[in-house]
Amino acid sequence: AAAASPSSDMFDEIVMAEERFHGEGYQEGYAEGSHVGVVEGRRYGSLHGAKIGSEIGCYLGFALTWQCLLQKSMDEKNSKKIRALDSLIGMIQKFPYEDPTYDKLQEDLEKIRGKFKQVCSMLNIQSDFRIGTERSSLTF
Repeated sequence: AAAASPSSDMFDEIVMAEERFHGEGYQEGYAEGSHVGVVEGRRYGSLHGAKIGSEIGCYLGFALTWQCLLQKSMDEKNSKKIRALDSLIGMIQKFPYEDPTYDKLQEDLEKIRGKFKQVCSMLNIQSDFRIGTERSSLTF
């Protein structure tokens, strides 16, 4: 019985080695995948955040410029346009840039986009800012 014990221990080690290596490989893969996921998520978040910031900044610059241009001649037509611009500016100023966990971010962004399109319509301007060639257009 003493002679059978070392050979069965060796066999158990061989059988258990597969399980042990599988477990170790899984742990290493999980750790590496978690690290890569965090890095990829951070990069995606930065890129997406920059796009949203650029888009919102463009809307704000557009609205502030038109607000200044229209205030020079205050008639009833321009009054409606200025109120729409004021509304757009207010929506942009209330947008929570600092909070990446804001749960209504997409909803508020869509409202700002809608208001921007409304203002462009009132001003008879294409909302995609096509300047001349397809390559020199600014679209969101």
